[in-house]
Amino acid sequence: MHQPDRSRRRLVQAALAAPAAIALPSFAQAAFPSRPIRLICPWPAGGSTDAVLRALGQSASRTLGQPIVVENKGGAGGMLGAIDLVTAAPDGYTLSQLPHGVFRIPHMQKVAFDTQKDFTWIVCLTGYTFGLVVPADSPIKSVKDLVDYAKAHPGKFTYGSTGIGTSPHLAVEEFSQRAGIQLNHVPFKGNAENMQAILGGHIMAASDATGWAPHVESGKLRLIATYGSKRTKRWPTVPTLDELGYKTVSDSPFGVCGPKGMDPAVVRTLHDAFRKTLEDPAVMATFDKYDQTVVYMNTEAYTKWARETYAAERATMERLGLTQKI
Repeated sequence: MHQPDRSRRRLVQAALAAPAAIALPSFAQAAFPSRPIRLICPWPAGGSTDAVLRALGQSASRTLGQPIVVENKGGAGGMLGAIDLVTAAPDGYTLSQLPHGVFRIPHMQKVAFDTQKDFTWIVCLTGYTFGLVVPADSPIKSVKDLVDYAKAHPGKFTYGSTGIGTSPHLAVEEFSQRAGIQLNHVPFKGNAENMQAILGGHIMAASDATGWAPHVESGKLRLIATYGSKRTKRWPTVPTLDELGYKTVSDSPFGVCGPKGMDPAVVRTLHDAFRKTLEDPAVMATFDKYDQTVVYMNTEAYTKWARETYAAERATMERLGLTQKI
């Protein structure tokens, strides 16, 4: 009687254990990524950031073996991706570009995220080229001409940008403060409006990313300075504000970020895949098309840079008088 009972118990135990034993290998094989990844572009479709992120996503997807789906969420000064990351699961399936505004706008107004705590800075890959353009028939042919005019006519020189607190705005504010001049800032919603205004003769200059490039190439606008740490490949004769002595550098590096609390192994997988995109000729061609350079930082360096940049932007906001009044 006892022997059959023991045998039956063993059979029942074996039967119960079997599904678990079968399930374990399939669970272990669910390596990241096992489904498509969502990459938020916090700008409208068709712009330079959109094109660059699509090129990066397409290239990285080949390494990861899963599609990377770019989702455009324009508006709110490029902050909608950051807001999405706050509530996203930290599983690596929701990523976003975090533009330079995440370091700056929190010092100017209340936002729904904490730049220092809410994000994983996975990898930095590139940065924008910004510059100052004037109409081709303008008597302003150089930065020196602009400074001389502004000193002779305080507050009369008008320039447009893509909005208050954006890099094109703050770079010119930094420059004008260091030059000891007062300019009249006219904010617009984006590049298209800014270009329409200068081409229509409504402003005297425009500060922007390279949306002005076609108009410079066609001879309608004149590029008098760029804001990077070195001259651009496409316009090597145009000086930088920094080399002219105004200690102003703005290139707004960016890459791919995720929510806080991500698994380090997942972060490493994503970092390596996106790092490899910088060896892809198609990605490099897209960078060249939009006058963007490689600005690579690994996870540790990007995290450190983000922390330092947040502090530096607060100092800049205070110096320019743009911090929120509480």
